[in-house]
Amino acid sequence: MISLRQAGFKGAITLIGEDPAPPYQRPPLSKAYLKGELAKERLYLRAADFYEQQEIDLRLGIPAVQINREERRVVLADGEALGYDKLLLATGAPPRRLAIPGADLENLYYLRTLADADTLRNILSVDGRIVIVGAGYIGLEVAAVARASGRDVTVLEMADRVLARVASKSVSDFYESLHRDAGVDVRLGAALSGFDGSDGAIAAATLGDGGLVECVAALIGVGAVPAAELAEQAGLEVANGIVVDQYARTSDPAIWAAGDCVNFPSERYGRRLRLESVPNAIEQAKVAGANMAGGDHVYDPLPWFWSDQYAVKLQTVGLSEGFDDTVLRGEPDEKSFSVWYFKQGSLIAVDAINDPASFAVGKRLLTDNTGIDAASVENAQSVKSLLAK
Repeated sequence: MISLRQAGFKGAITLIGEDPAPPYQRPPLSKAYLKGELAKERLYLRAADFYEQQEIDLRLGIPAVQINREERRVVLADGEALGYDKLLLATGAPPRRLAIPGADLENLYYLRTLADADTLRNILSVDGRIVIVGAGYIGLEVAAVARASGRDVTVLEMADRVLARVASKSVSDFYESLHRDAGVDVRLGAALSGFDGSDGAIAAATLGDGGLVECVAALIGVGAVPAAELAEQAGLEVANGIVVDQYARTSDPAIWAAGDCVNFPSERYGRRLRLESVPNAIEQAKVAGANMAGGDHVYDPLPWFWSDQYAVKLQTVGLSEGFDDTVLRGEPDEKSFSVWYFKQGSLIAVDAINDPASFAVGKRLLTDNTGIDAASVENAQSVKSLLAK
């Protein structure tokens, strides 16, 4: 919306959203907002009068259920049909739902929306153990908040380490120790088979080995699935998300897509990507908006991410998938270090834990595609000196 206006688009803009709240930030939902450190009003991306000033029509709380490409109309759940000349799909990636016994019990939570966070905040003041299924970013962030609130927490993870999909073993080991030291019961290689209930509410998590973990609530954080059903039903190309070209345009030249729901080509990585991150959603939406207004901007980002757990900030730049060498700088025991990832001699990613300088330098090196090698990183007196090479 903003990029369209900034690009000089003067026509009507309508924003359709299933969520009844106006556009807001999602990352704080598992961090500062869940802790109660951030007021709801500060979540909102823009003040209420912004949309009126920019002549943007908000249609909130009513999802779109159909796209008629021939007539260029979007049908809403209440039956209303809205015409369009150009359409942007930014449907995101909702949490993956588990189809297991007890999945319909009360006090079983998923975290995506503001309403989810508001409900989850209520259990932080209730006595009893909270079970978190999945040791990815969301699961560990909520575990940190719940533990800091004095709750007993058990984390169940099927893999043999936490953050297994996104980090090296050294980073995983650090976060496992961080949570264990905080009193979290971390169980690795733990298969969940279902939940037992009492009076319609969760009473225990049942494990594949027959064990039970008594609890008063559970959060499921086992990944996300791109919301591509609307696009697929409309006949758009879909493959692990809505398929777009380098300009964020779908297989229909009148429809663009951006964010977690999108599968886009990356020349930087030589393959197609689907990223679940705020920076990606914001920057891809900017490109899509500018191109909808007549531009021809190419989207090929350097991915970056972050996570806040207790007093520790993880900042990641690049994608470490496929690395064959690493360099560790700093001291994990002092909760300040970085891991530099290399593939075939080239730097591909950096994980920085309470180390903003390494994140900034790594981001600069990767942006400039500087040919830095592992020996240079390992032997550098300071990370900032790497920029002079």
